[in-house]
Amino acid sequence: MADKDLTIIEHIDEVRKRLMVIVVFFIVGAIGSFFLAKPLINFIQFDTPAEQVTLNAFNVVDPVVIYLKVIVFLAIVIISPVIMYQFWAFISPGLRDLERRVTLSYIPFAFLLFLAGISFSYFILLPYVMKFMINLSGQLNIEQTIGINEYFSFLFSLLLPFGFVFQLPIVILFLSRLGVLQPKVLVKIRKVAYFVLFVLAAFITPPDIVSHLFTTVPLFILYEVSIVISRLGYRKFEKAERLRQMEEVKAEQQRQIDEVMNKTDDN
Repeated sequence: MADKDLTIIEHIDEVRKRLMVIVVFFIVGAIGSFFLAKPLINFIQFDTPAEQVTLNAFNVVDPVVIYLKVIVFLAIVIISPVIMYQFWAFISPGLRDLERRVTLSYIPFAFLLFLAGISFSYFILLPYVMKFMINLSGQLNIEQTIGINEYFSFLFSLLLPFGFVFQLPIVILFLSRLGVLQPKVLVKIRKVAYFVLFVLAAFITPPDIVSHLFTTVPLFILYEVSIVISRLGYRKFEKAERLRQMEEVKAEQQRQIDEVMNKTDDN
């Protein structure tokens, strides 16, 4: 635990320092992303999901806007481990040494899950979404003229949420490892959680059963995996608590023995 409790002002100052670090890394990430944005834009324009449509610029500044959006997106992805580490560093003074070491090791896995969520939404979900939209337009005799700015905005609104949703197992493990969340609570609210995930999937996918299933089923699987991970994390928490209590008992016994010995020496 921390040597002393921080005041509100000190907490605010600590948050400011963490945010400044994130801003500095974001600027560095944005500079690096400047050179990666062009090949990524070209790849997305001519990759499978967008190959059946022609992307148009409806505004003179659309190319610049797209370039900036991609730079920001790439920078966020690149520095996401830094963001996670700064969050961990902010709460770590309130953790024990073992908890600090264990929770710090979660950051690489959280980053991989973030990339997995983005990859899932782009390579698996997006092609079905685009296919559905194109087929629906054909059935309604609507000729689609898609703006590149609108396409990329839609793309990022699909990718980022899945990147965050795929963090669920790590978040559950983190809370369970600290003893904040018990596995039995997750089991108890399973039906409610399924309903929430089902509604969430409906919001981020088009209204066709295939796309909805492609989203809902992985979310349900993620939740079940989170329950299993929560059990493992909570068992480790209970084991650590038992060890801590045993150490406290031994320390108290040793303190009492030392007191008796000191009184004996005084006499």
